[in-house]
Amino acid sequence: MPPAAQPLNADPIWSAIRAEAWSEEERDPLLRQFLFDAILKCRRLEDALSQQLSSKLTTVCVNPALLRSLVDQAFGHQEIKRAIRNDLQAVRDRDPASRGYLMPFLFFKGFQALQAHRVAHWLWTQGRELLAVHLQNRTSEVFGVDIHPAASIGSGILMDHATSIVIGETSVVEDNVSLLHEVTLGGTGKETGDRHPKVRQGVMIGAGAKVLGNVEIGEGAKIGAGSVVLDSVAPHCTVAGVPARVVGRCGVASPALEMDQQFPHSHENGSGI
Repeated sequence: MPPAAQPLNADPIWSAIRAEAWSEEERDPLLRQFLFDAILKCRRLEDALSQQLSSKLTTVCVNPALLRSLVDQAFGHQEIKRAIRNDLQAVRDRDPASRGYLMPFLFFKGFQALQAHRVAHWLWTQGRELLAVHLQNRTSEVFGVDIHPAASIGSGILMDHATSIVIGETSVVEDNVSLLHEVTLGGTGKETGDRHPKVRQGVMIGAGAKVLGNVEIGEGAKIGAGSVVLDSVAPHCTVAGVPARVVGRCGVASPALEMDQQFPHSHENGSGI
């Protein structure tokens, strides 16, 4: 049983993670020491996540203890604490491979890369830009996810598989968005300043889609896998193709929550974005 001193009721998600860890520890003794070190000896979710990230992202340039202290500082902010839990809940709710909270917390690189970005973004806002870019670079090396530390990302975000996701400097991703692997939120290559996409709430962007330029993806829109989006997309529209064109209206208010990648019936007039 968990130690009596652990305030299990104070944080439902952390309580669930610990309960799953105790269950797995009993089921498979080979994981016993790992689960103790990674989860069961930690007092809080933030402690366990900070330990995970600092161990994976440390380099010869940054002392592990100093990196851990830095991550702890970022995770002390209430907004980041809330975002961590909302992101983990998003994985639990939307990814059928998650099988609870413990597995994505320990092993899903989309979740971990996103939390590393939250630390880098916090550093960026503190004016520590070089250190923020160093952490971004290390996150890209370890997780294969490249998010500029200046990019603004909301909470309740699912980055499914996450390999090769690229999010540019002036991108904005609002709450409850789902991005699959190889999604790019990039510039056109010739613009400066505010040059990256603005993705509103509830949007789902399919695998391999490229959204380029300072365009707006309206609330509740859906972008088909492999699409190239060069123009703004109206709210609750589904677009697909190269270049992307409207193929129908979304059947639900927030495609990101449903994760249904099927297309609706096409518009009769075949109108574009």
